[in-house]
Amino acid sequence: MLLFQQFVVGSEADKLGLSVLPDSTVTTDSIQVPLPDSTSIRIDSLNADTSQESDEVIKSKIKYHAKDSIRVNLENEIVYLYGEATVDYEDLHLEADRIVIDMQNKELFAEGTKDSTGLLKGSPNFSQAEQKFRSNSIRYNFQTKKGRINYVITQEGEGYIHGEVVKKDQDNNFFIKNGQYTTCNLDTPHFAIRSNRLKVINKSKIVTGPAYLTLEQIPTPILIPFGFFPNKTGRSSGVIIPAFGESAQRGFYFQNLGYYFGFSDYFDLALTTDLYTKGSYLIDATSSYKKRYKYSGRLQLNYAYTINSEKELPDYSLTEDFHINWMHSKDSKTSPNSTFSASVNAGTSNYYRNTISSVSNYLTNTLQSSIAYSYKFPELPMNLSAGITHTQNTITHDIRISAPDFSFNISRITPFKRKNAIGAQKWYEKIGTSLSLNTINYIETKDSLLFTESSIDNLKNGAKAFVPISTSFNLLKYINFSPSANFTERFYLRTTQYEWNTTTNSVDTFEVEKPQQAFEYNLSAGMSTRIYGMYQFTKGPITALRHVMTPSVSITYRPDFGEAKYGYYKTIQSDTAGNTKTYSIFQNSVYGGPSNGRYANLAFSLDNNIEMKIKTNSDTGDVTRKVKLLESIRISGGYNLIADSMNLSVFNLAARTTMFDKLSLNFNSTLDPYAYDENNLDYDKYQYDVDGTLLRLTNANMSMNYSLNKTKKKENPGKYSQEEIDYINQHPEEFVDFDIPFNMSAGYTLTYTKRGALNSDVNQSLSFNGDLNLTSYWKIGFNTWYDLSAGKFTNMSLNFYRDLHCWEMRMNWIPFGGQESYNFQINVKSSILQDLKLNKRKDFYDN
Repeated sequence: MLLFQQFVVGSEADKLGLSVLPDSTVTTDSIQVPLPDSTSIRIDSLNADTSQESDEVIKSKIKYHAKDSIRVNLENEIVYLYGEATVDYEDLHLEADRIVIDMQNKELFAEGTKDSTGLLKGSPNFSQAEQKFRSNSIRYNFQTKKGRINYVITQEGEGYIHGEVVKKDQDNNFFIKNGQYTTCNLDTPHFAIRSNRLKVINKSKIVTGPAYLTLEQIPTPILIPFGFFPNKTGRSSGVIIPAFGESAQRGFYFQNLGYYFGFSDYFDLALTTDLYTKGSYLIDATSSYKKRYKYSGRLQLNYAYTINSEKELPDYSLTEDFHINWMHSKDSKTSPNSTFSASVNAGTSNYYRNTISSVSNYLTNTLQSSIAYSYKFPELPMNLSAGITHTQNTITHDIRISAPDFSFNISRITPFKRKNAIGAQKWYEKIGTSLSLNTINYIETKDSLLFTESSIDNLKNGAKAFVPISTSFNLLKYINFSPSANFTERFYLRTTQYEWNTTTNSVDTFEVEKPQQAFEYNLSAGMSTRIYGMYQFTKGPITALRHVMTPSVSITYRPDFGEAKYGYYKTIQSDTAGNTKTYSIFQNSVYGGPSNGRYANLAFSLDNNIEMKIKTNSDTGDVTRKVKLLESIRISGGYNLIADSMNLSVFNLAARTTMFDKLSLNFNSTLDPYAYDENNLDYDKYQYDVDGTLLRLTNANMSMNYSLNKTKKKENPGKYSQEEIDYINQHPEEFVDFDIPFNMSAGYTLTYTKRGALNSDVNQSLSFNGDLNLTSYWKIGFNTWYDLSAGKFTNMSLNFYRDLHCWEMRMNWIPFGGQESYNFQINVKSSILQDLKLNKRKDFYDN
């Protein structure tokens, strides 16, 4: 006889190995069994002998709960759970609308139920350890830990597995019939790789039999004999599938063919190559590394072997190029008093022109590198730094490498300041000084001669110490007076010497290998003040107009260190006529030497700032706000007090302002007071005396930049994982930010040069760049430059991006210019199937 009842926790449940959660809808003392005639029988115990344990006994309690009702078949030891039911057993957790616990057979069965519309609800959600999946129904054995599942959806790493019939073994491996693998998270995925047989090896791999690709559930003719997908947590190694195609200039090719080594979560390496049938190839080695709270970085090494045309043709060329890019940063939490960073961008001058690169890289003409270490002494005003720098011009092929450079600095101190000051500060307490000590070693040559012996022989070095002493105080309350004295000491291991050779009748140059020091100083004093002017309006929205003038004047004096007593300058015969010339023994040294001749210069400037206040209406009444009309308009010049002629210097006029918080304006110019001769050179006569013109414009440049952008949406802190953030930082060119609806800027530049009576040279250009979200899934970006003087575009780049949920489309198009090309690609977003893509391209070297 089957007895059904509503029941809950008690000794009987304990004997069955069951534990009902406290909020279940049952009583707690005993088991009530309703009978057909409405009588009831009280049952206090079950005839279950649990004194002897065996392998078949469930050793852990099964905890369960149901929102609707719980029924039990005591004779067959079966429990039925209805409505948002849950079961917990060891690390197993199961949720479903209906669950059956069979204690005799040690089994669980779970399934969803249909609602009034016929839709399935409350489908089973199963999780065990790190494994989770959804299904239509599931049968699971507690003892063997095996199961059978109907239509499962489970996530494995970045991918999702769908299966009609699934068997699970005790090691959490799955055997799937009629399954599909995808990285799309929808119940009906946009694409999948389907196979009649799949095996999921837990935390290892996913293996399929013969498989084919489906798009929107439609089979395609793309077949594979078997599939192999990594299923490990963390990094894993594997082959990098290349793109392939044909280049008219270099032949058929494989691009980005290689292997990825996922050594650990802290370090990886990708080795790739581009191979062309006409002999060209490129090798790339890229490694990323990171140790949390310690350091992070990325190193990329490239070698390119490029063949253009055929050997028999006159335009044949063979070039070998290399490039290195290294970024490294140290986490300040490791050692707050020290820093270490590296930004290396170096290589042969033609690397970007002979390989596929971005527009900005192609147009750049300067490569720069820096490796720096610094240490700040705790509780002391001192710091020490060392570094290596590199500068390279890819047009002239000039290169300079400075290594190593050292610097020791003591920040400003006030030695006469009282520790316990009482009363007003004395004038001498403001006297302060500092120290800057620098050493430098560098090679300057052509990049093709860098590693030759002659370059090493041309190594230059030196040391310099600089000590400024200064103070400041007010004169007549409103004038700030700032006297100072600057002392400079230089030290070199070699100097330059010239001698007249009577045999060859020429000047010979020698390097004297002897340590030599050079000392100099100068004195200066400056005065400045501010003059305020205000005009207030009684009518209209403008309430006030303010003008601030900042005049300043300074004088600097330096003695003549070219006198013979110092020994810094020497005079020799320079030609057969007996003429002489004076030279500095430090003229080829890294920091130069003391200046020749006395110097006394009076410098002056006048800076202006104009602002107005505007009255605006608000909910709380009228409020005023400041508006900058001119942030700065400054004119400056100088007068040499010792020169015997042309004492007055040229004048510099500069202005800048920002309008509407969007438009920035900058202007710089040079105004010359002197007239010019027949050779278009200045001479000792003012232009005013020639034609009545006070100053003539010789150089000018103006730039306007307008930016228009929408404020970025409020960021979701958990939107990206730390691993994704690291990847974005290392590959910013692959990141598309839809959180900013639009970001645009336009620029205008004008340059003017006029020398004497020669025709003026005027150049004008426009630039436009930005990106725009056409929809929530479409984004377009652009960069273009237009030469107004030449009347043509100098370069343009258009970028298109389409978010296709689990896929994405990218297109980069450069319609004209030296890099005229296009690249179109549709690919799966997930890195697991990153080689599932369609690519079509035309490279610039095929033009």
